[in-house]
Amino acid sequence: MSYSDCEYYVEKNLRGEDLSFEEALELFELPLPVLGKIADEIRRRKCGDLVTFVIGININYTNICISKCKFCAFWRDNGYVLSKEEILEKVGKAVRRGATQILMQGGINPDLGIEWFEDVFRAVKEKYPNVHLHSLSAPEIHFLAKKEKMSIREVIERLREAGLDSIPGGGAEILVDRVRKKISPNKVDSEGWLKVMETAHKLGMKTTATMMFGHIESNEDIIEHLFKIRDLQSKTGGFTAFIPWTFQPENTELYEIIKEPVPPTRYLQVLAVSRIVLHNFRNVQTSWLTQGLEIATLGLVFGANDFGDLMLEENVITATGKEFKPLDVEKVVRVVKSMGRPVAIRDTYYRILKRL
Repeated sequence: MSYSDCEYYVEKNLRGEDLSFEEALELFELPLPVLGKIADEIRRRKCGDLVTFVIGININYTNICISKCKFCAFWRDNGYVLSKEEILEKVGKAVRRGATQILMQGGINPDLGIEWFEDVFRAVKEKYPNVHLHSLSAPEIHFLAKKEKMSIREVIERLREAGLDSIPGGGAEILVDRVRKKISPNKVDSEGWLKVMETAHKLGMKTTATMMFGHIESNEDIIEHLFKIRDLQSKTGGFTAFIPWTFQPENTELYEIIKEPVPPTRYLQVLAVSRIVLHNFRNVQTSWLTQGLEIATLGLVFGANDFGDLMLEENVITATGKEFKPLDVEKVVRVVKSMGRPVAIRDTYYRILKRL
């Protein structure tokens, strides 16, 4: 591929022009270094060299779940539900360690109604008014609406009134129903996921978007997923970031057919494709949680500008047997600066809190 061919993709992204499906699919045929070069140039011209991260905690409030997704090792029929006091204790510990973002997600627990969440959110905000509640995925909100016989809008408005600030992009997996019916047949379909996000955006609430790949999806499925969130972003502008991450097969039902996570080269390829396709997303996160520090750092030259959440606690990925150690600030700063890049702590809205 010539320099002018590379520049074609860069300029098209920076002008905010949609790639055709064929153009996007052809990206997978490019050599990985060329693909990385295109994505990195877009990142450099769109975001500059600053690498950001947020300090937060992922509180998995319950592992009881009726979705029983085949890719998940976390769910149980009979599990736990954290008490309000236990949640407050976790938030307090995280705040004392510098956390500003509280990610609360769990299984689809049929015994928990909207009042349970309202009570917890109000208690967190009352005791820690400065934390940002970035909580509940689209499937959780969609289920609450169904359970309470309320509209999605009403559910989000009530949760916001109780303290919810933004919605994480979990539960997207692959937004292609042919795939979803195989890996998560009991979970909300792609239209439902997108509806929750669009409703939140129209109410002025920001969200993120994710993609879990490395299972049974094809390249075409990945592009379809990216196009769906790209098109919603063009409509609402409500997504703050995109986070692609890889399926971890151990201890899951899919382990019978998928024994190993995809290699780092595949992760970097999809990360770069995502940056090139998603012209209307400023922020793209690299996934240290699934890739480890070295590959996540390499992701910073394959289109990513953000290290995501340092995550003082995590249980869902850990349930697959993947080792989890929270990243400490000093280690991230050291690694990023070794690349000659500046680094800063941000908040959930990507506002810079402190340059390091």
